Amino acid sequence: MPNKPLIVEKSILPVPLDEKDLAILRILQQNARATVREIAAQVKLSTTPVHERIRRLEAQGVIRQYATLLNPNLVNKGLMVICYVSLRQHNKSAGTRFIKSIMEMPEIIACYNISGEFDFMLKVVAESMDDYYHFHVNKLSQAENIGQLQSVFVMGVIKDTHVLV
Repeated sequence: MPNKPLIVEKSILPVPLDEKDLAILRILQQNARATVREIAAQVKLSTTPVHERIRRLEAQGVIRQYATLLNPNLVNKGLMVICYVSLRQHNKSAGTRFIKSIMEMPEIIACYNISGEFDFMLKVVAESMDDYYHFHVNKLSQAENIGQLQSVFVMGVIKDTHVLV
């Protein structure tokens, strides 16, 4: 399934899921490479209905994409930074321009529009403190409409999961 970045997720109604759908989703969240045959054996269905359920879950947008999760330390991206951003102007066009600029920065692996003192929370990965400094000074702080930036350095990861159901 193509990996299309979403600029803003729209509120949608939940998709009705039965116990078999949930079981299939749990298996795929743990191992996206599980075969239809393996999933069918675990959920006690034949392969055809499992395949049809997976296709339906993909078409309904329940399954957004399949991904390979990497160990950041082993790919030289061991520094994780949470960066809080406030914009100077709070209008649709200024926000859209900011979002467009950060979508082009591969160092930013997640962006959340948040409430409170800041407007956005970014999850940034870098090779080192020097690498992050270069990113901060030469890319992020140069983005249009930045009001305030605050960086928080992750000292250790206690829980990091992608499992929803």
